[in-house]
Amino acid sequence: MSILWESRYALRTKGVTSSTIRELLKLTQRPEVISFAGGLPAAEYFPVERFQEACRRVLAEQSHHALQYGPTEGYMPLREFIAGRLSSYGVHVSVDNVMITSGSQQALSLIGALLINPGDHVLVERPTYLGAIQAFTAYQACYVDVPTDADGIRTSELAEALRHGPKFMYILPNFQNPAGVTISRERRHELIRIAQGHGIPIVEDDPYGELRYEGEAIEPLVAVDAELAGHNGDSYTGNVIYLSTFSKTLAPGLRTAWIVAPKNVISKLTQLKQGADLHTSTFNQMVIYEVARDGFIDEHVAELRTVYRKRRDAMLAALDRYMPAEVEWTHPDGGLFLWMQLPAGTPVRTLFEEAVRRNVAFVPGDAFFTGPNPPPTARLNFSTVGEDRIIEGIRRLSEAIVQVQASSVPLSTP
Repeated sequence: MSILWESRYALRTKGVTSSTIRELLKLTQRPEVISFAGGLPAAEYFPVERFQEACRRVLAEQSHHALQYGPTEGYMPLREFIAGRLSSYGVHVSVDNVMITSGSQQALSLIGALLINPGDHVLVERPTYLGAIQAFTAYQACYVDVPTDADGIRTSELAEALRHGPKFMYILPNFQNPAGVTISRERRHELIRIAQGHGIPIVEDDPYGELRYEGEAIEPLVAVDAELAGHNGDSYTGNVIYLSTFSKTLAPGLRTAWIVAPKNVISKLTQLKQGADLHTSTFNQMVIYEVARDGFIDEHVAELRTVYRKRRDAMLAALDRYMPAEVEWTHPDGGLFLWMQLPAGTPVRTLFEEAVRRNVAFVPGDAFFTGPNPPPTARLNFSTVGEDRIIEGIRRLSEAIVQVQASSVPLSTP
């Protein structure tokens, strides 16, 4: 007798769905499609020769270690390297505050397993990162969202959200995915003061922080938390869990990211990771370390900043040139994305289909909202497409918008 597998699934899987972005990407793999849909770094700038040499050196000199099981917390030299780099951002941590994960997505999943009971509320920005929604929903989280503007999350509107008693806040302070906005220094301090005053931890997700193209860098929330709490030692003991990754600066295929947290939190996360995968690939960690060391990662990131700045500028100029006057968009100071606000009533899925018919793709914005009735929006990525194709893609997208506007039944605004 065949088993009806659906009857055997755990109750928590009822809220789990496929990634909207990954499903849409299947529709945009044709080479003729100009895709603004991914969140990918530019593959043509992967430091392939540096990786080749690192792989050769690791296998020639440390194969017995690289191909063996390793500690759950991660490869010690890589953890020391991360702790040292964080100190340049004003984040003073010891190696015991650092754990390596198999990509940031695993970090989000482990944090969900650590903090979320069914029905717990998580405070998020509106909009917020789809991957976090997917990770936390697997643990049956509920959400309370707070709107954002050009200066990031509106801290003045936190009071109402805090009445729901959120278990933690999930915040992307730098060049947020999807909106591209950055939380101002003033709001960072206000956010930390509010979190400390209410005893609510913050999960700070910072995959894009090094990819700044203009303006001055702003200290991460974890540094503000330590400063305001008076923690100046070498071991972090505060209220922020900090996440980052090598996916956007070196290569996403090696799935190497990290969590920074107080030692007792790292200890508990280590136990959860042991049950998930024992440890992140030893070989991958050692290769990443060999590639990044001796100042190479800083040189490489400087090159990426130059490339991505030009591509961002090309997209912004094309939007100014081609888009209808009623369409608005953000001006990111860094990162990989900008956020487009479409006229009220725009059927975004219809627009997506029309855009793909014209061989251009984007991500409909509704996937980034946790509440009902999201406004018509779109996320555009500028990192993976050359400048000429960006300009042509925006031209096609603007034509699609005009076509859909002309053919849609006008909707009354609320």
